[in-house]
Amino acid sequence: MTDAPALAGFQRRYLRGLANPLRPIVHVGAAGVTESVIAATDQALADHELVKVRLHEPEDKHAMAEMLAERTGAHLAGVIGHTVILYRRSPESPRIRLPERAKGA
Repeated sequence: MTDAPALAGFQRRYLRGLANPLRPIVHVGAAGVTESVIAATDQALADHELVKVRLHEPEDKHAMAEMLAERTGAHLAGVIGHTVILYRRSPESPRIRLPERAKGA
């Protein structure tokens, strides 16, 4: 995955809320997760930080989602139906500020 620490549950929930109005940018067809799908997802994450990826008839949607997250260096924010929500913070100009909880809260 990515060098950043894993997302906490409340952060994944926040990202899923932000992703709600978004349309899937990348579509994974019958061929599955190919190099071109990974490249398209990587570019979409570089452009948007938070993206939805639509899976077409996946055999194992959770395995495909984890593979996409790992291969793109993104965090898996959630899998809803056949839609995967991925987040990768932009190193140059982050647009999404994740909520944080105070220590001991």
